[in-house]
Amino acid sequence: MLRALDGEVVWPPPIWLMRQAGRYLPEYRALRASAADFLTLVTTPELAAEVTLQPLRRFGFDAAILFSDILILPWALGHGLAFREGEGPVLPKLRDAAGVAALDPARLPGAIAPVLETVRRVRAGIAAEGHDAALIGFAGGPFTVACYMVEGGGSKDFAATRRMAYAEPALFAALMERLTEATIAYLSAQAEAGADVLMLFDSWAGVLSPSLFARHVIAPTQRIVRALKGSGTRIIGFPRLAGAMLGPYAPETGVDAVGMDTATDPLWARGAVPRGVTLQGNLDPIALLAGGEALRTEISSILAAMRGRPFVFNLGHGILPETPLEHVEALVECVRAS
Repeated sequence: MLRALDGEVVWPPPIWLMRQAGRYLPEYRALRASAADFLTLVTTPELAAEVTLQPLRRFGFDAAILFSDILILPWALGHGLAFREGEGPVLPKLRDAAGVAALDPARLPGAIAPVLETVRRVRAGIAAEGHDAALIGFAGGPFTVACYMVEGGGSKDFAATRRMAYAEPALFAALMERLTEATIAYLSAQAEAGADVLMLFDSWAGVLSPSLFARHVIAPTQRIVRALKGSGTRIIGFPRLAGAMLGPYAPETGVDAVGMDTATDPLWARGAVPRGVTLQGNLDPIALLAGGEALRTEISSILAAMRGRPFVFNLGHGILPETPLEHVEALVECVRAS
């Protein structure tokens, strides 16, 4: 994994899956039942570390990704957060300067202490169990985190967030500044705790116009990457649904790797993203759910497009909870045999 992220062509390519520690695993579901709620699960180090290690034991992936959530960051800054069954995350709607001012960076070190302890436990667990795997820490991109805070949860189009960016640029810039600085602190702490790789999930980058994408995705990512470069970790950026903006995103931000979402043509990305930047992706999670010949065809197509290129095999979005375990086993076998 680390060699591939350093720009080396490693074949067969390393493989891990977004949301690989989660609801498709029966051992995860059993552990989840022991926690009062999701927030308790991600902030209890012994439980979160166990969930992080579970997919390594079952599938032998080349990386473990920290079991957490991108909304831990606003929660750590003092913003309200709850996860409701069947509804997802619910937050107070941040719509004014008072809401931005209430975000308290002084709370961050104490609030993220359980997450950092999870990183340390996973680092030790990978070594103790003999896994040949990297450890990925992560955070949400500042724009994506802002989306949930402004909307108060998920949304189809994040219209209120985009309206704020256009109509109240000073207010939105203040929110982005607070979140960018907090993201740098959060990711730096994960690197110090033992993360080999840091991934920035900008899941809703694709809802922005090119000008706002440059201002609220590329610019803050560039600042975050520059601040983290001295940590020795590799950085993966995932500006989901970025489309043609993936081309400028890669060189301008300085990330070591770019995640391709399901809709990205790997052959196009191969030409649009500089060769010095590793590509990661981008199997459709529905193809993994379907399995069989369709799955093998999709895997083969991606591998053919990426052969000779620094590459990490992954999904184009998170694994679905109903995915059969045998399909994941088939995926790993197919990639390893390439």
